[in-house]
Amino acid sequence: MKRRYGFTLVEVLIVVAILSILTAIAWPGYARHAVKARRTEAQLALVDAMQRQEQYRAQHHSYVAFSASDSEPAGRDFRWHLGAQPESSAYEIDGYACDGQDIRHCIVLRARPGTGRVDTRFRDPDCGVLTFDSTGAQDASGAAPRCWP
Repeated sequence: MKRRYGFTLVEVLIVVAILSILTAIAWPGYARHAVKARRTEAQLALVDAMQRQEQYRAQHHSYVAFSASDSEPAGRDFRWHLGAQPESSAYEIDGYACDGQDIRHCIVLRARPGTGRVDTRFRDPDCGVLTFDSTGAQDASGAAPRCWP
């Protein structure tokens, strides 16, 4: 009697089916975790930018608006993307005066997910656009009840 080594086609198909089921179960949890990690990165970047804005205000008696298309020298000191390169960043960050107030007294920092200047594939359907202003108010445009820790 000759001994055969290896797997039958049925055994391989059963293993592939089991792996497919496990992947289908695990993928949504992984995707939620990845979005939450990038959201936390954006929140930390907003806090860091606000600290730098406060330092700037202490020296110049005003906050400074900034964006990706900023041509002002003071605005270029503030990073408008996360990470090393804009293409890998999930959020675009900008700063502007609070509604009805002068930039000298109040600034809103905003992190927008998946704009044309950063990774356009990234979406945060739960929280959307994150904002943080100089009064300490934190907000999000999405429907999730708690987007900030």
